[in-house]
Amino acid sequence: MTRPRTPATYFDAMYRDAEDPWSLAERWYERRKYDLTVAALPRPRYRRAFEPGCSVGELTRRLAGRCDAVLACDRVEAAVETARRRTAGLPNVSVHRLLLPEEWPEGSFDLIVLSELLYYLDDATLDAFLRRTVSALEPEGTLVTVHWNHEVADHLTTGDGIARRVGAQPGLVPLADHREPDFVLQVHQKATAGGHRPAGVAAREGLA
Repeated sequence: MTRPRTPATYFDAMYRDAEDPWSLAERWYERRKYDLTVAALPRPRYRRAFEPGCSVGELTRRLAGRCDAVLACDRVEAAVETARRRTAGLPNVSVHRLLLPEEWPEGSFDLIVLSELLYYLDDATLDAFLRRTVSALEPEGTLVTVHWNHEVADHLTTGDGIARRVGAQPGLVPLADHREPDFVLQVHQKATAGGHRPAGVAAREGLA
């Protein structure tokens, strides 16, 4: 039997007990992972980024330095309030409370970052989430996924499992695959409007 998606009450309880329940702002592991995530972006600048499951906004703040606009969201109001406070000095960031994939923002994005999120979703919800993600991604846009790769009772899969599901999505072209014992970080690009592989970083700069 397929396990259901993690209920909202789980996250509400986590944030009720602590403002930053996973110590995202304090742990070197998290800060290093966020820096690697941003360093893996193949373009120096993005027009409009979407970060679902932003939690307290630590990765959001880093993305803001590379994007004209960042739309971040979380399902927990306490997390949204903390993320808003931590990004208050960044006018290009907006943070909203959304339950995804049911409540999906309008418009398209040239960057979507899915960090420590997808292993909370059951199979049907994950499939719907990934379809909406690919649909919302502009041609040649960037999709970054990064997930913990250990077995956890509250997680329905691991980073390796997420990588397989994302890699099976039509219309995505793999660009980078960084794997450590603790997490899997992947970068995909959406195919061009004509269905072709986008140019790589070196090719865009005339090096290859």
